[in-house]
Order: sequence, then structure tokens, then C-alpha cells
Amino acid sequence: MSPLEIRPASVADLPSITEIYAHEVRVGTATFELVPPDLAEMTRRFQALKDGGFPYLVAELDGDVAGYAYASSYRPRPAYRFTVENSVYLRPSLHRRGIGRQLLERLIAECEARSFRQMIAVIGDSANAGSVGLHAACGFRMIGTHPSVGLKFGRWLDTVMMQRELGAGEKTVPTA
Repeated sequence: MSPLEIRPASVADLPSITEIYAHEVRVGTATFELVPPDLAEMTRRFQALKDGGFPYLVAELDGDVAGYAYASSYRPRPAYRFTVENSVYLRPSLHRRGIGRQLLERLIAECEARSFRQMIAVIGDSANAGSVGLHAACGFRMIGTHPSVGLKFGRWLDTVMMQRELGAGEKTVPTA
């Protein structure tokens, strides 16, 4: 087995990314999407993030995409421009192997290098202990729960909100 490589995602990775995400849409509660987006839509989303200057990473293991992570705009209004929301998804067979943590740690570093100051995790389903634990292990703190805001698989789901400072955080005001 070759070592895990974390690198910027490319268009060539999008079929694997689309497959990983489609599985989570179909069977999981980490996302509240109900219909898996096709490759064209995932390509559009990828390009929009890249054009916006946000990091988009893949974890590659033995030549295959094991998972991916990206940052996106937390909210569209200009006052939020230094705050990002993160997303991390893994192949189901590769959970609990430290891949998610390596992806998230690298994503945090990439966001700090781009002068972002806060990272928000919007975790689908308060029962998603793996994601809550991952974020806590990476320095996120619980900031709240929105109870019963999503309806998927015939049941109401919460979202858990967690937050982490990036770089100087709120200690200074960015100049850009």
C-alpha cells in the first residue's frame, strides 16, 4: 500500500468525487441533498470554487481518490468574506482511518494561507458522531445545534454548528 497523498483536486478527479458524494446523498445524512448531482453539476461546482480562490483537495491512496475536502463561502454578503465553510467526504470503506483528519488539517492550513479567519462546520445530523469528533479533534468548538431543520429519509434531522479560528482569527483585522 502506498502512502496517502493529499493534493489539489483536478478535473480528472471529478468522476471519483461525484461517486463518493452520490453515495452520501443516497444513503447518508451528512448532506441534505436528496438527488445526487451528476458529473456536469459537480464540475460546475468545482470550477466555481476554484474560480473563487477556495482550496479543493483530494486524498489519494493507491492511485484512487479516497476522499476530498473543500472550503466554500460561508455566506454571500461581503462582511463574511474572511469566513469559510468546510466539507469533507470519504469513501465509506475508508472511514475511521485518519484520512478525514489529514484532509481537514491540510484544508485548514490552505485556508490560513489564503488569509481566511474563521471556519464553520455545518454538520448534517446531530447523530453524526464521526464528523463531530473529527472537527473537535481539529480544534473546532461547538457553537450550536439547529434542531429538525432538514427532512430526509422520512425523518427530521438537526444540523450541528462548529467553528474554528484560522490564523490570527479575530485578534486583528485583515488589511485586504
